[in-house]
Amino acid sequence: MAQAVREYKDRLFTFIFGSEENREWTLSLYNAVNDSHYTDASAIEITTIKEVIYLGMHNDVSFIIANELNLYEQQSSYNPNMPLRQLQYLGNLYEAYVEKNDFDKYGRKLIPLPVPKFMVFYNGLGKVAEESVLRLSDAFPPGADADVEVRVRMLDINYGKNQALLEKCKPLMEYAWIVREIRERAKIADIKTAVDSVIDDLPDSFVLKLFLVVHKLEVGTMLLTEYDEVKHYERVYRDAHREGEEEGMAKGKAEGKAEGKAEGIVNMMQALKLSFEQAASVMKIPDEEFPLYKKMIDGMS
Repeated sequence: MAQAVREYKDRLFTFIFGSEENREWTLSLYNAVNDSHYTDASAIEITTIKEVIYLGMHNDVSFIIANELNLYEQQSSYNPNMPLRQLQYLGNLYEAYVEKNDFDKYGRKLIPLPVPKFMVFYNGLGKVAEESVLRLSDAFPPGADADVEVRVRMLDINYGKNQALLEKCKPLMEYAWIVREIRERAKIADIKTAVDSVIDDLPDSFVLKLFLVVHKLEVGTMLLTEYDEVKHYERVYRDAHREGEEEGMAKGKAEGKAEGKAEGIVNMMQALKLSFEQAASVMKIPDEEFPLYKKMIDGMS
């Protein structure tokens, strides 16, 4: 048995849309993304993996309604591997579903399964389409004839994006507003002050206000953790980008130096009527690099 891990901390998105006490908000989000009109929140069965997590596996929000198993993930940084992660979550959720319903997956009777639906709600700072689809097959070699595919619908939920969707789900609109306000206030104040002030300044019309104010300490901790995580990924991206630029510059200098040597070989061949091998030896080109410079010189002609 894999070791259980109990250090997982909820994201604010999970706290809002994945709680048993807030199933009406979960239903509102489901209706918004599916253009449906369900009204009975008690029909939602929350299945989120978080109480006991094996091998670090946990998802943000998952629930069953209308014979669909919905897996919702909130992402502050773009992750093209979400189809793989969702597939792994699905395996765990199906395993729990089979066990809960006492089905025999080794038996002769076909097990009825809820239809999986994958969603990613993106609110990072990178530029993405308002709606796009991530596919597991994007990770396969080109032209591969795979026997499995996973499609994940990704929606940009930054405030001002996918406005029609946000208007259909008031809690999602308010969540997007909170994230935007914290980012803006963090530009002129420390992050803790920004988080506290946003929670204190929630408009009275917000359906989330009472819930967030009652859980202010927990919410503040979640937001601080999420903000630190975003800054970490931004720093990692920035450092990787800078390293890539430095590597590119070094490679460019090396290529420039090689081109200069190749031109020197050509000039020596022409001036002294030398063969390529003779000129390359005079230029102190190692024997193992002869093919490279011969190819470069042939390309110059």
